[in-house]
Amino acid sequence: MNLPELTPAQKRLVEELCRRHFVRRLALFGSFARGEGREGSDVDLLVSFLEDREPGLLGLMALQEDLGEAFGRTVDLHTPEDLSRFFRDRVVREAVDLLGLVLR
Repeated sequence: MNLPELTPAQKRLVEELCRRHFVRRLALFGSFARGEGREGSDVDLLVSFLEDREPGLLGLMALQEDLGEAFGRTVDLHTPEDLSRFFRDRVVREAVDLLGLVLR
């Protein structure tokens, strides 16, 4: 299974969520980015925010929940700072930028 298929309505919802939460970059990594996602796989997302607009923990959790509803599956949301240095390097290499794919 490749990238999660989003309907036009889902794409608009993700775009609105990113605007509302001041998202600068939203990128897919993990099983879906490698084309190995399965029916029960969660969606691993790397997110970065506009300068001086990073949310607190509650804001990040709200965005994760909202994106999960938009994707129709569990979302595991991370910022680059959340990841260990070694794992972060791998994530950055395999990340697929969703801003170009989902957000127009």
